[in-house]
Amino acid sequence: MKALLSTLIWLGATTGFILSCIAYTQGLIVIPERTEPIAQDLEDRVQIANAQVAGATTTDSVTSDTIETTTIIPGDARVALVHNFLERYNSPLLNEENFANTLVEIADEHEIDFRLLPSIAMQESTLCKATPENSYNCLGLGVHSQGTWRFESYEDNFKAAARILKENYIDIGLTTPEQIMRKYTPSSNGSWAASVNQWMAEMRYDDRQMGRTMREDANLLEFTATTSSETKASAIDEETE
Repeated sequence: MKALLSTLIWLGATTGFILSCIAYTQGLIVIPERTEPIAQDLEDRVQIANAQVAGATTTDSVTSDTIETTTIIPGDARVALVHNFLERYNSPLLNEENFANTLVEIADEHEIDFRLLPSIAMQESTLCKATPENSYNCLGLGVHSQGTWRFESYEDNFKAAARILKENYIDIGLTTPEQIMRKYTPSSNGSWAASVNQWMAEMRYDDRQMGRTMREDANLLEFTATTSSETKASAIDEETE
């Protein structure tokens, strides 16, 4: 009797499965599509945010997947990503007028990745929270026992760092944080590059946790003024074809 009952249950389950497969293939069963946001690459999200804020002067909120900000500089979502990073860690740079925009402008002027300077500043001084007194030195430039480099302003410090990183590192082929670390801070056991890569990933995805889980040795030539111009030119060419 038990064997007969087990056989009937098995036949019923098998028949149900077969009928479900037939219904699915005939379009009678529809599986709901995924609706939650999927993380996009920085370049895609920048283009989306640019379209949303183009021509705006101010906005209370702009959201694109994980992008949210209360301060937007028209037409450039990179500024929003940097601003969010400064705000997330309550950087004193927020007291400087439109400093996120200044950081992006400095990066573009020297053709370096816009995330590099804020990431090094985060590693060296927690975004300028811990600097030698009256030095404005957020990036650890010339900090040693013989003395410390001092600057007139945060902007002067970041401009000097951008020039040094471009001419003495990137232009000679040191184009990842791990490669830069070997010259910038050779005594590091690898933690310096790991941290800089984490902060760069955090800005890429505008998310602290994704910075921890998605970090990799960043290509510092990936998001520069040159590559941004090439991307925009390519998009314009596609539209006109």
